[in-house]
Amino acid sequence: MWEYEHAIETRATPPALWRFWSDIAGWPAWNEGIEKIEVDGPLEPGTTFRMTPPGEEPVEMRIAEVVPGLSFVDEMDAGDFVVRTVHRLEPLPDGGTRIVYRTEFVGPAADRIGPQLGPQITADFPDVLAALVRLAQG
Repeated sequence: MWEYEHAIETRATPPALWRFWSDIAGWPAWNEGIEKIEVDGPLEPGTTFRMTPPGEEPVEMRIAEVVPGLSFVDEMDAGDFVVRTVHRLEPLPDGGTRIVYRTEFVGPAADRIGPQLGPQITADFPDVLAALVRLAQG
């Protein structure tokens, strides 16, 4: 297994942040790592989407888990490894939120592929979370 986690705290509330997460089609407006996205349904388990990073081929993804208002997990299944990204909102006692992005490579090839591909996938996490916070804090 290979894993990486990045978190940031904000004064934005979970509902303000969730509004942007639940609008999958709108992700390219605040996530510069997405040039184009095609979505087959709402943010719920089983929904698939094709996400195209700038200058690259589309990647087929699937929503695996959703806890409305708090978290969701998307997966990219490459056969001998699966890339799982957990998106989690943790309410803070002061009313703010800790936002967590966690990516895990699992499966037979995870130990080999994760260190090669993982840093590329997760490199923009700080920028993506900062953009989400700016949007949600309005």
